[in-house]
Amino acid sequence: MIVVKDLHKEFVRVGKSQGNALVNAARQLGLMKKSQEVVKAVNGVSFTANDACITGLLGANGAGKTTTLRMVAALLQPDSGDIRVDGSTVKAGISSTQSHMGVLSDARGLYPRLTARENIHYYGLLHGMDADHAAQRTEQLAQWLDMQALLDRRTDGFSQGERMKTALARALVHDPKNIILDEPTNGLDVVATRALREFLRFLRSPEGGGKCIIFSTHIMQEVERLCDQVVIVAKGCDVAHGTVDELLQQSGEDNFEDAFVKLAFLHPQPAAHNLNGVKS
Repeated sequence: MIVVKDLHKEFVRVGKSQGNALVNAARQLGLMKKSQEVVKAVNGVSFTANDACITGLLGANGAGKTTTLRMVAALLQPDSGDIRVDGSTVKAGISSTQSHMGVLSDARGLYPRLTARENIHYYGLLHGMDADHAAQRTEQLAQWLDMQALLDRRTDGFSQGERMKTALARALVHDPKNIILDEPTNGLDVVATRALREFLRFLRSPEGGGKCIIFSTHIMQEVERLCDQVVIVAKGCDVAHGTVDELLQQSGEDNFEDAFVKLAFLHPQPAAHNLNGVKS
């Protein structure tokens, strides 16, 4: 189980000062400093992701989904808020909770000179598995993901679907109870997307270990077909929670895309502000 309470994260964005011709000339001469703006990437996100449940983090691009998941995965330290994984507090850079999580980031990050088998096996060793156990687990995942033919090929030149399978197997090699996926269907074709969807259903089931799964997406169909519960994120805030049917009821819409637009884009946008406190 993953519990997220009131997460906040700000970033400072440096941009060019704007003004009249005199200001622009001063800037070109180095006499005018670049403006700095505080962007609230995450501004109070809370949710609970239960075991044996697929929780969808749904939002438009830039809504704060990836930043939230990076904090949950202990890759980024929140400015404030609390994250607990199976009762343990998550802190960036501290590995105590990472053994409980399998993380598939958008970047994938495979080692191109290694084979798929070597990529997966190496991550097993990094998680403290012995070589025999890591090898056994690699074979098991390859069978589940139908990727036996890929195992001894170098990942350089893999298709998007082949890279996804390898990266997912790598994230799951240590058999984590909690799985975090950041937009895992990006760039996948219909066949690969369907295969991933079925595998996630298996992982959620008792046969697959009853995993707690969180995945972020901006694709309505993925949420409708896969998620047990949904958290809608807009402008860094969580604005609605519930099942697909509950969100339809909350919005008063019959179509889930219309429901999402009403719940997400009619939510007031928190204003960014300059470092001197002036709203932009």
